[in-house]
Amino acid sequence: MTDVTVVDHPVLAHRLAQLRDRRTGSDTFRQLISEVSGLLAYEALRDLGTDAVTIDTPVADAVPARRVGEAVLLVPILRAGLGMVQSIQEIVPMTEVAHVGLRRDDATLRSDVYLNRLPHDLSGRRVIVCDPMLATGGSLGQVCELVRERGAAEIIALCIVASEPGLASFGGDHPGVRVYCAAVDPELNDAGYILPGLGDAGDRLFGPPD
Repeated sequence: MTDVTVVDHPVLAHRLAQLRDRRTGSDTFRQLISEVSGLLAYEALRDLGTDAVTIDTPVADAVPARRVGEAVLLVPILRAGLGMVQSIQEIVPMTEVAHVGLRRDDATLRSDVYLNRLPHDLSGRRVIVCDPMLATGGSLGQVCELVRERGAAEIIALCIVASEPGLASFGGDHPGVRVYCAAVDPELNDAGYILPGLGDAGDRLFGPPD
């Protein structure tokens, strides 16, 4: 069974409503994807590793404090996952990025890997896979398997919207992956899009492919 956290907050719900609205233009859509991604990452990384340090404030010396000591690897699934990265890097102090590109066959709904920049050794690392839409769960599952093969200690999936059938399928193959999302929608249409969803996130972020 998938460990799913739906982040429930009025500020997030407000942004999600704007994302779903077909009238929202690409510039606003990109900004909203970024903002929602940052909020999801904030929740997902509450247990981020820290180190005890001492600092000097303007009025006191040797004050106990904590600083992030864990470097997180962000893995955006191209192309839509790119829209999630910048805001996470702005919030999380120590991050690295490794891109993975998948190309989906619209007839079979299966994906082939055309780019894999994952480090060969991820032993002991925490990895966040960024994929705005968990529809069938196939693409996310492929990337999580690539990450797992390299020895990652923990995999977290950040998605804006997930589908119930996609989560069921994904959870059966990847029960140890925690999923954080802003909403879970009930179904998919015949083309594999989430309903009600928010359309093709990649197209709305960057425009339709040629």
